[in-house]
Amino acid sequence: MRQQEIKFKNKNNNYSILIGNDILNLLPKKIKIICPNTKKIAIIFDKKVPLKFKRKIIKYLKKYEIISLTFNPNEKVKSFRTVDYFLKKLLSKNLNRADLVIGVGGGITGDLTGFVASIFKRGINFISIPTTLLSQVDSSIGGKTGVNSSYGKNLIGSFSQPKLVISDTALLKSLSRKEMVCGYAEILKHALIKDFVFYNWLKINTKYILSGNPKKLIYAIKKSCLIKLFFVNKDVNEENLRMCLNFGHTFAHAIETKNNYSKESTHGEAVLAGMILETKLSVVRKICSKKILDQLRKIYEMNNLNYTFKKFNKVKELINLIPYLKYDKKNNDEKINFILLNKIGKTTKPGKSKISIKELKRNIKKFTQY
Repeated sequence: MRQQEIKFKNKNNNYSILIGNDILNLLPKKIKIICPNTKKIAIIFDKKVPLKFKRKIIKYLKKYEIISLTFNPNEKVKSFRTVDYFLKKLLSKNLNRADLVIGVGGGITGDLTGFVASIFKRGINFISIPTTLLSQVDSSIGGKTGVNSSYGKNLIGSFSQPKLVISDTALLKSLSRKEMVCGYAEILKHALIKDFVFYNWLKINTKYILSGNPKKLIYAIKKSCLIKLFFVNKDVNEENLRMCLNFGHTFAHAIETKNNYSKESTHGEAVLAGMILETKLSVVRKICSKKILDQLRKIYEMNNLNYTFKKFNKVKELINLIPYLKYDKKNNDEKINFILLNKIGKTTKPGKSKISIKELKRNIKKFTQY
């Protein structure tokens, strides 16, 4: 499949998302067009990005003054302390607002680098080069940036759109299956909340995505981006409809926070668990049929993904998550604001599935029936 381009447009921002295999060579040409006055470029690399890609990117940008920075991203360093470190580096090199920051890495790198760019001198040009499947289908799209807090994940941040996103599937070849599973979770979520046809395509093609088939990946990444942009374009600042993208994430973020962002369980694995749990909750509350839950579990079984939710078959484990659900950013009162599943391709509307702690405990005790 040839290179694909998706254009993000709203009243304040326009930018392109380029998707393809081995397309990093497009970077200098695009910078010349969208950032014509740039002289200095700060590149913040995820330490895990293979050296050959780092060298390739720096070589493509040899006409600019390059400030190359590297860090080892994890949820614990996605913090104000790391933001302060990078801001001081940019200030010491005297970058101005016409210059450019490029984030090269996974979702943590994109979120943190985008946040740095959004507050440096009240906004400097930013380009995202996501290097994981998760970041290519999710975190690099929509302009959400930020850092974590001791109270939960992504509770501090800003909305700031990049100038360009380049999703090169060649960067995915070095990823482990665990990392591919992490990205696949968001692909599956996008199908579940918006696209029945895409969901049926995933039933057949999940194994090819997880094994890194370039053609299947480009199609899946494009479909995911289009679905996410559908919600983003209608609700850029996540005040209503965009919250549908959080299906599976209410439980997922609680799992991550409770585990203190342990490397043993990735964000995507937590989302896979969260989608099963929130579909069970949908069934218990008679919003969704058990048949849909069974279909979803079959996809997990066929692709060896059951391990993501097995731990949460015990009521005690679920009850232990409840204290962490209270800090979900969708909440605006004492109730937990869930996004639940009606059917494949449709969720409940934000704010329509608020559940009190007492009621949630009663619902959870019924999970064992399913």
